Amino acid sequence: MRTMLQRDDIAQIIEEYDRMKLRIGMTASHSALDICDGGIEEGFPTVAYCQDGRHKTYANYFKTKRSSSGRVLRGMVDKAIVMPSFNDIMNESMQIEMRKRNVVYIPNRSFTSYSSIEDVENKFKVPLFGSRNMLRMEERTEEQDYYWILDKAGLPYPEAIENPEDIDCLVIVKLHHAQKKLERGFFTCASYEEYKEKSSVLLKDGIIDQASLDGARIERYVIGPVFNLNFFYSPLADEGEKLELLGVDWRFESSLDGHVRLPAPQQMTMPAHQKIPEMTVVGHNTATIRESLLEKAFELGEKFVNASKEHYSPGIIGPFCLQTCIDKDMNYWIYDVAPRLGGGTNVHVSVGHPYGNALWRQPMSSGRRIAMELRMAAEQDRLLEVLT
Repeated sequence: MRTMLQRDDIAQIIEEYDRMKLRIGMTASHSALDICDGGIEEGFPTVAYCQDGRHKTYANYFKTKRSSSGRVLRGMVDKAIVMPSFNDIMNESMQIEMRKRNVVYIPNRSFTSYSSIEDVENKFKVPLFGSRNMLRMEERTEEQDYYWILDKAGLPYPEAIENPEDIDCLVIVKLHHAQKKLERGFFTCASYEEYKEKSSVLLKDGIIDQASLDGARIERYVIGPVFNLNFFYSPLADEGEKLELLGVDWRFESSLDGHVRLPAPQQMTMPAHQKIPEMTVVGHNTATIRESLLEKAFELGEKFVNASKEHYSPGIIGPFCLQTCIDKDMNYWIYDVAPRLGGGTNVHVSVGHPYGNALWRQPMSSGRRIAMELRMAAEQDRLLEVLT
């Protein structure tokens, strides 16, 4: 049986912290710049935990420069700690230093990708902003993955097809990339014959492996634009104001987006190894949703929050992202869930999210909203309501 760090464990750690001298720390990848920028805007020193060879973005190019009075003149990364591996944050000596620095760690997907979820739950004795017990749902091998909570919440998600031989419409096959361990080996097909043909090519090219293919999820493909809904749930806010839709983003995928820029006749003449596009996320852009669909978006968020409280006490805290498609009948379909800061929030660094800005009457990115909540929690002596 798993033994997750408990509320009392975190309370004991926080008791030793200087609450007015908190630092914001994060794994230096994914959405770290958004976290750092938000921390600086709200007056927190920032610490980026970097992997050697991937550290210059944080240690050099976005390094903070301050005046003699401490005012930030440039950048947003106060300190970059360079380690041989991202997973070195699990070393006891590193965690002791974090606690000495009063570090509050902001989880992103890189945090749970480069370290095991068991270590995140049981061994990382540093306060996390957000819901530590919900991070495991992103692991697709888990019985209680995000589809499980979507089902419990009564939220719409694409129908799964258990047997490839039953494919009778356009589907997407979801599995890991065999060579790029943190990327996706997804492909689409519309029949069992196409499934066999495409999987054979991808297996031969080493893009997928048989074990991942055998465990892949096959689901109906929703034809429509993609909208990643970046929500924030505040335990500190008054009732009725707890759920915020800060902004929306959509993604650029390679090589898929390169394929759709080509005329169909050119796509048809590609050799087999180029014909099947990969879907590796390489960037994001900001978006808005027509206003008649906004209330439905909030309904999705409310249902997710309520289910999280029921099944993952105390429930979702802070940022979460529901990744959706909207079909021709104006229906949302949730195809992925991030129970932490989303991957596309860097599009709002410094300028904020359109909806978050309008709500707070100032530039409000996800990173800044996290830092604002942390500051309020510290000032109100309510840190245990936002840290786990």
